[in-house]
Amino acid sequence: QVQLVESGGGTVQPGGSVRLRCEASGFPFNLYWMYWLRQVPGKGLEWVSRISQGSHTRSYPDSMRSRLAISRDNEKNLGFLEMTVLKPEDTAMYFCSRDGVGLYRGHGTQVTFSA
Repeated sequence: QVQLVESGGGTVQPGGSVRLRCEASGFPFNLYWMYWLRQVPGKGLEWVSRISQGSHTRSYPDSMRSRLAISRDNEKNLGFLEMTVLKPEDTAMYFCSRDGVGLYRGHGTQVTFSA
């Protein structure tokens, strides 16, 4: 079955960075776009980034573009999201997904900004 497992979250100091990891299994990873989404309690999922099958296209929200870098390793069925210069509003649960609405996503990894 489709399985996505996120890791790499934690508590980050002001201006710090974090590298999130996604392990995919149960489907042909190299045939799907990969997405990162985030959610804070009481709010819906927010799209954070996406990357095409061969990594030729990478997209980010304009407000976050300068602080994000998405990548993937199709040989190992892995996806990554690096976030730099973390801000308080980045505190959220982060999910990787093979679709843009999080229909197939993992349990998430928590990133917490700590002043």
